[in-house]
Amino acid sequence: MINGLLWLLGFQLVGEVVVRSLHLAVPGPVVGMVLLFAVLQWRRPPAGANLFRAADGLLKHLQLLFIPAGVGVITLLHVVGDHPVPIVGALVVSWIAVLLVVGWLTQLLLGRDAGAARR
Repeated sequence: MINGLLWLLGFQLVGEVVVRSLHLAVPGPVVGMVLLFAVLQWRRPPAGANLFRAADGLLKHLQLLFIPAGVGVITLLHVVGDHPVPIVGALVVSWIAVLLVVGWLTQLLLGRDAGAARR
């Protein structure tokens, strides 16, 4: 399990280095996650690999990872109260964008699976 956590943290570190060296406007962990996804697609580890066990362990306690965000919102509650329209607008637009992207990807992947099943 420690080995899996080291892989996760290593890819996060690589993502941070890439973002800071290229001055990208994307969070480092996101770049690290994309790189990890690419490596997993290329290498295909077995289902019981340490990386998957570490990821499952983190997912079981995912709610704990939202505590810092909740504390930040409570700390900056006066900012939310001063600018409710842009914040609500951003939330609605991002929600619609995510809904459309997930729907599009679902249709794409279901069509891909149906085509593969016919062959």
